Parts: sequence; C-alpha cells; structure tokens
Amino acid sequence: MLQDNRSVVRRVLVITLLLNIFVLGLKLFVGMLTGSLSLIADALHSVTDSANNILGLITNQFASPFPDREHPYGHRKFEAVGALGIAAFLGVACFEILQGAVERIISGENQVKVSPSELWILLIVLGVNIFVAVYERWVGKRIGSPILVADAIHTMSDVWVTIGVIGGLIGVWLGYRWLDIAIAFPVALMVFWSGWHVIRQNLPWLVDQMAVPPEEIYEIVIAVPGVVNVHDIASRGLRGRQVFMEMHLIVDTDDVNTAHQITELVEQKLAEKYSPVRILIHVEPPTYRSDQISF
Repeated sequence: MLQDNRSVVRRVLVITLLLNIFVLGLKLFVGMLTGSLSLIADALHSVTDSANNILGLITNQFASPFPDREHPYGHRKFEAVGALGIAAFLGVACFEILQGAVERIISGENQVKVSPSELWILLIVLGVNIFVAVYERWVGKRIGSPILVADAIHTMSDVWVTIGVIGGLIGVWLGYRWLDIAIAFPVALMVFWSGWHVIRQNLPWLVDQMAVPPEEIYEIVIAVPGVVNVHDIASRGLRGRQVFMEMHLIVDTDDVNTAHQITELVEQKLAEKYSPVRILIHVEPPTYRSDQISF
C-alpha cells in the first residue's frame, strides 16, 4: 500500500538544512582564518549539502506517491529528479575543487597556518556531519525516500572529506604545508564518486529500466494453481520504492469469476515479494495458442 511520507521527509530536510548551514559557517570561518584550500573546498562541498536540502524540499512538494488525473502513475519520479540534481551539484563542486588546487600549484602560494583550537572546531563539524548522515539514512531507509538516502550518501562523503581535511591540517600544523593542496585532489575524487553513486541509484527509475527479471516473475506466477502459462512479462521501477508489472496470463478456466480469483492470487503472491507493486494482467483462455509465447 502506498503511503504519503512527504511530511516526514520535509521535517528531516529542514533539520538537516539548519545543521548544514551551521557546518558551512564553521568551515568557512576556519578556512578563511587559516587560508586552507582543502578546507575551503570542503566548505564548498557543504554549500551543496544546503543546496541539496533546499532542492529536496522543493521536489518533496511534488513527489506524492498517489495518482491524479495528470499523473495516473503517481509522482514518485520527482524525487529521482531531485536526486539527480544532487549529482549535478556534486559535479560542480568537484570541478571547483580541482580548479582551485591547480591554480594554487601554478601560483606557488600556500600560506596555511593552523592552530589546535581550529582543529577542535573542525572536530565539532565532523560530529555534526556524522549525525546528519546517520539520521538521514536511517529515516530514508525506514520510509523508502530516495531523496533522503541520496542526501545521506552525499553527507557521508562530506564526513570522509572532512576527516581527510582534518588529517591534512594536522600535517600542516606539524610543518608539512604541501599536504593542504595534496588533500584537495582526493577530496575532489570523493565528491565525484558520490555524484556517480547517486546517478547510478536513480537513473534506472527515470529510464524505466527492468525492475525484476521476467524469469523470476515467471517462477512465482506459474506456481499459482490455475495458471497454465505466463508470458509477455515486463516490469519497471525500483524494488522497495515502486514496481510496475504487466503480463499475459493463460488460465485453466473459461469462467470469468474463477479467472478473476486466479489473477487476485497472482497479484497477492507478487505483492508479498515486491510491494509496493502495481500489476496489470491480461487474461487469456486455456485454448490460447501463439508462436510468440516466451516464459
């Protein structure tokens, strides 16, 4: 059964937006204070965190799972579009980080100064990032929200980036100033990987990629009493989010009521494994013959 969890998603996004703004402010403050390129790049990464939350709040308004006249299959793809927007923000952040690192190498400027108090501030930032990532992922998995899961993945990449930046700044504090620029490159790679992961998770939903192999559907349906054959099987969507299936069913009866009962049982068996699922079945009589039947 479909559930409208948009109010839960909206509450989580508002909480994480406020926390991300707090984190962004601290990173920019320490980054400008120390002159650290890697930390300023990390702050840029955090700008995308806040932008992602805002984007999520916008798409959340349109992502109702329930159908209407204009959208008879529901509105869940709006969340996938929002998740791809997150990937676009990550791509921009990756480019900006690499550009800044190359420019500093060419210019030879690297006046970074770090104190223990600034490192303690960054540990606070790290703690907030970890909380946001774990909280968003937990709620996203519980209610099946791709926008929350995608944003949690992004925030977790921010956690690893911040850990790397802190490690580099500790090295700078110990006298190895070149570490600041060196850390900027793996930061960019981490950002790029996060964006690619989000695309890989959501693009199949938008391009109607097969959700369930037809062989798998066949094995479940053919075991239902009264089913002679099932063919022309197709599916789309994503398991755990929303799956659409259609198939042709040859039943061992000419009685409409009995055929209906068989299709109800087929839908029940499929829903037990793939819910939420929406199934369209074309019933054919036991005398049906075709050279095109597969599965």
